[in-house]
Amino acid sequence: MTQPRILTIILNYRTPDMTIEAAEAALRELSGLNASILIVDNDSGDGSFEQMTAAVAQKGWDDANVEVVQSGRNGGFGAGNNYGIRQGFARSKSTPDYVYILNSDAFPDKGSIKALLDHLMANPKTGMAGSYIHGPDGGPHLTAFRFPSIAGELEGAAKLGPISRLLKNHIVPLPIPDHTCKVDWLAGASMMMRREVLEDIGLFDETFFLYFEETDLCRRAALAGWDTVYVRESEVTHIGSVSTGMKTWKRIPKFWLDSRLHYFVRNHGVGYAALATFAHITGGCIARLRAIVQRKSLREPQYFLIDLASHALTSALSGQAKRPRQITFPDGGPPQKGEQI
Repeated sequence: MTQPRILTIILNYRTPDMTIEAAEAALRELSGLNASILIVDNDSGDGSFEQMTAAVAQKGWDDANVEVVQSGRNGGFGAGNNYGIRQGFARSKSTPDYVYILNSDAFPDKGSIKALLDHLMANPKTGMAGSYIHGPDGGPHLTAFRFPSIAGELEGAAKLGPISRLLKNHIVPLPIPDHTCKVDWLAGASMMMRREVLEDIGLFDETFFLYFEETDLCRRAALAGWDTVYVRESEVTHIGSVSTGMKTWKRIPKFWLDSRLHYFVRNHGVGYAALATFAHITGGCIARLRAIVQRKSLREPQYFLIDLASHALTSALSGQAKRPRQITFPDGGPPQKGEQI
C-alpha cells in the first residue's frame, strides 16, 4: 500500500529563526512519512527569505524535501498559505493527499503529526483535524470553538455569569476537550486538511488578511458535509501572536475589524452582521458597567467598542461588504469541483 503524501506549509513573516525551529520540529515528526515541507516567506522584506534559504542549505535539508519560496506579496495568512499550497502541488512529484498547516511559532510534539494523519486515514468523513495546543509552560490554549453567532457575540462581550449560563450553548470558545471530538472550527496553528476537502470547497478566502479565515474555511467544509475534529492525542507547543503582535495591541487593528465583518456578511448576510455587531456592543456596555461597579479594568484594546461601532457604521455607509474571492485549487491537483469559496 502506497503511503499517503503530506504537504506541510509553514508561513513566515519576519520570524526566520523561529520558523526554522518549527521546520526542524516538523521534519523530526515527519520522519518515516511520505512528506515534504514548503516554507513560504510572506514578503517579509527583512532578509528572512535569504536567511532561511541559507539555513536549509546549511542543514542539508535540500535532500529532505524542504524548500523555501517567496510569496512576493504579503496578502495575509490565507493568501500566504494558498500560495504555498499551489507551489507545493506544482513542485510535488506525486499529488499530496493531505495538506498540513503549521504556524511558524508552533512546534509539533512527539507523534503529533502522525496522530492527525492516523485520524484522517481512519475517518473518511473528517475533512480537517487539529491539535491540542499548549504553551511552552504546558498550559493549554483555547483552540476549539463553536461558530460565531449573534448570541455568541453578546455572551463573549458581556462576560457576565447569568448571560453565560443562559447562552451556554452559544459560547464560542469550547471547554478544552480532554478527548478527541468533533468541533465547529479549530485555530490554524496546527491543522491537517484532506485534499478532497480543498477540491470540494476551494482554498482560504483571501479577503481575510488575518483572523476568521480558518473559521470560514471550517464552516464551508461543514456546509459541504465534512467534519472538523480536535485530535487530543496530537500535541503541539505554541508560543502565539509572534508575527501579529496581538498580545500588545493598544488599539484594535482595522484588518481584524474587516475580517470580523467579512465573516458575518459572507456567511450570514448584512442584516445578521449588523445584529451581531449590535449584540457585541450591547454586551460590551454590560461588561463596562460591571467593571465600573467593581472598579476593575477590562483586558482589551483601548476604545474597542468605539472602534467597532465606527467601523460598522463606516462600512455600512460605504457598502464595504466584500464579495468572496475566486480561489481555485492548484493546477497540479485533481479538477476543482467548486471554484467559488
